[in-house]
This record gives sequence, C-alpha cells and structure tokens, in this order.
Amino acid sequence: MSRNGRAPERATGGRPAVMTDVAKLAGVSHQTVSRVLNGSPQVRPETKQKVLEAVAELGYRPNAMARGLVSRRSKVLGVVTFDTILYGPACMMLGIERAARASGYGVSIVTLERVDRGGVLAAVDTLADQGVDGVIIIAPQIAAAAALHNLPERPVAVAVEAGQDAPLPSAAVDQFEGVRLAVRHLLDLGHETVWHVSGPSDSLEARDRIEGWRGTLEAAGATVPPPIGGDWSARSGYEAGLVLAAQPGVTAVFAANDQMALGLLRAFAERGISVPETSRWSASTTSRRRPICRRR
Repeated sequence: MSRNGRAPERATGGRPAVMTDVAKLAGVSHQTVSRVLNGSPQVRPETKQKVLEAVAELGYRPNAMARGLVSRRSKVLGVVTFDTILYGPACMMLGIERAARASGYGVSIVTLERVDRGGVLAAVDTLADQGVDGVIIIAPQIAAAAALHNLPERPVAVAVEAGQDAPLPSAAVDQFEGVRLAVRHLLDLGHETVWHVSGPSDSLEARDRIEGWRGTLEAAGATVPPPIGGDWSARSGYEAGLVLAAQPGVTAVFAANDQMALGLLRAFAERGISVPETSRWSASTTSRRRPICRRR
C-alpha cells in the first residue's frame, strides 16, 4: 500500500507505473521527473521532493533498458571467470559484485567451460552482445592470460591475476612478496629449509608462488627441495602430505592454498606427525575453513 492508503496498481489501472504516471501525480513534466531520477542539480528541492514522493507512492522503477538507450550505457559490467567453487575465485567475485553494486552497476557473469584462448574470446563476445559497459577477466591460467592479446577493442576490458605481461590494465596480488613473508617466517623460527606443496603447472599464481618460495630459500642460503605438485584440492594436499610424511627431516611446509594445507594436515595426523610440535606449516590464502583443523 502507498502512504495515502491507495495501492500502486489501483492508481495506475492495474499496470506497472511509468514515468508519465509519476509526472501526473507530482504535477510536473516527464522531463522534470527524468532530471530528478538522473540526479540533475537543475531541479528545485521542493519539486524534487514531490517527484520522489510520487515515485515511492507508485512503486515506480526506471526502465534500465530505456535509460541505457538514451545514455548509451547499460550500467552492467561483465565478468569472465572460472571454477568459482575454489575459495580464491569466489572471493574475487564477491568483491567485484560488491564494488560494482556500490557504484550503481549490475554484474553479468560468464563462467568458462574451458580455460583457453577460444573459451575466453567466446565469453567476451557473449558479454559484448549483452551491451555491457566493460569486462573484467579473471585470468590466472597461462592459456587464459595468453588470450588477452587477442581481445577486440570493445568492450573495454581489465584483467585480474593475469601476470606481469598482461597487455591491458590489470590488478593482482603480490604473490612473490606474500610467499616471501611466509617462508621467511618459517626460516626465522629455526627451520633449515621449507618444503612446498605447489599449485597446478598451468597456473600463473602457482608459478609466482614457486618463484617466491625458491627465491626466498636461495637468498637465505637454504637448501631448495623439489616442490610437490598439487591441483588446489584438499585431495592433492593429502597425497602430498603422505609423500612428505615419508620423507625424513621435513620440519616446515608451505602450501600454495588452504585447501591443500587441510589435506596435508590430515595426512600428517594419520601418520602421527604433530603440528606444530613436530612440524610447522603455512598456506598462501586465508580460508574460513581453517578452524576445522585443530592446532595445539
């Protein structure tokens, strides 16, 4: 019900309200209603208030498609992403959606079925056909990053985690520095070296974390053991943990993400290795799942 007790549908004959209904109720022209809705300063405060009250009473919602035809802006951002089951990409999507909404934009998402040049270009084409104002491409895989060199000029695009050689504006975490701090912390605790459970070989993030881990050990004059490959999953971390548990002299491990660290801890527990009494570990991401691991 509206504030005067009249249902919005009754005030408009049972149909959704349009701009002319707002103008009629407020006693102004539809051009004035348009100026108010578009934030124009060329409207007197008392007139603006009457228009806003009419909008609220009628439950009027501007037609985004019609406004886009006039302004030539859709107020929608496209996002190309992959495997949102993983914690990192899911957090990226949450941050993008919140930032877009705070700026008055909606988000249209295309999830890649295959992470390669063809998949990325097809996803961008799909979003371009929707008339998005710009595209954000989450491209932490080597193949996806390579596709950025073949993007069309429109829509405008930016990349996330696409490596230092990205041909367009990009945002990324400083993987090297984050890993350096984690490995340096373990060395400062007195460990002679730090083993590493790495991410998949096609991942730019995994590559940068390996470089950060290896560079930190070399700078400290520590032995660099061979990395144990994983695929970001807890299962691969568990399998790496079994390998490390059988390796004598392992006292510190850096895992490339929390899921693999959880699997690693499970394997250590099954082999009777106490963390942190017997060995210590560190992971590259912070996950809400960590509390399920008991650390004494």
